[in-house]
Amino acid sequence: MLFPTTIAGSLPKPEWLAEPNTLWAPWKSSGTELARAKRDATLLALKVQEDAGIDILTEGEQARQHFVHGFLEAVEGIDFAHKVEMGIRNDRYKAMVPQVVAPLRLKGRVHAFEAEIARAHTTRKLKFTLPGPLTIIDTIADSYYGDRVKMAFAFAELLNEEAKALAAEGIDMVQFDEPAFNVYMDEAADWGVRALARAAEGLTCATAVHICYGYGIKANTDWKATLGAQWRQYEEIFPAIDDSPIGQVAIECRNSKVPLELLGLLKGKIVQAGVIDVASDEIETAEDVAATIEAVMNFVPKQNIIATTNCGMAPMRRDIAEAKLMALGAGAELARQRFG
Repeated sequence: MLFPTTIAGSLPKPEWLAEPNTLWAPWKSSGTELARAKRDATLLALKVQEDAGIDILTEGEQARQHFVHGFLEAVEGIDFAHKVEMGIRNDRYKAMVPQVVAPLRLKGRVHAFEAEIARAHTTRKLKFTLPGPLTIIDTIADSYYGDRVKMAFAFAELLNEEAKALAAEGIDMVQFDEPAFNVYMDEAADWGVRALARAAEGLTCATAVHICYGYGIKANTDWKATLGAQWRQYEEIFPAIDDSPIGQVAIECRNSKVPLELLGLLKGKIVQAGVIDVASDEIETAEDVAATIEAVMNFVPKQNIIATTNCGMAPMRRDIAEAKLMALGAGAELARQRFG
């Protein structure tokens, strides 16, 4: 099928699971109550995507509060009790983050709960997202390794362990989220891509990397306003990604100022083209989506295009996110009729 559809990963949480909320606060509880809330939210996320005609589903990241820390919580050697302030994304903004204080090991499975629920409740293909090594080390303080590369590869080992387990449970694609790739271009093109390859080593399912310019917070919006009319940072890292074993690249294409000509550097990859703008509440039409797909076709063979969202939709209002999903499904179908 031409132009299959997927989402970057996350969907807004229902009001009864989101933090902060005024209805109910399961994140402040534990055990069965929280597990049921996560399960119900995951099932809802699957249903919303199916109703919109999405082909490659995710569990919507409903069981995680943060796309990086959701993984870190299952790792030994990390101190969450004594957080320190650290600059994130080359000091674009500051945050209180946990510290690596000892050798890193997985406590056990990380995402078995939600992966098993998702696999049991849909017959469609499933994608599961994990944070990439470079982005992880840019989101946590190092008080043990003393070397960014060494710590990144330590996390890559753990990511690989979890990714292989997800594939064994029937996940069809593992996607590593690396928004830090367009911040540390030299490091990304050198050891960042190699660490990513280590995280994906030996996987029998499809593999992807998602990179983006950041969404959801004012610091990202302000930074992007300084980048000018064209965002060409990907020009420095696409050749290295193209030489890597990662099979797919997810990239924003709708209202992003990324020159679509840069996609031509990904000669050997399937491109997950972002055709839905997650930085705007304006609902795309099917015509908008089909037009973006057509523009991408100038640089990527149509059989290598997957239509997706620019980034995760977690910060959005649920009604807007769901309407955008409907537009994604309808627009891809319109593109199939026109260009199939």
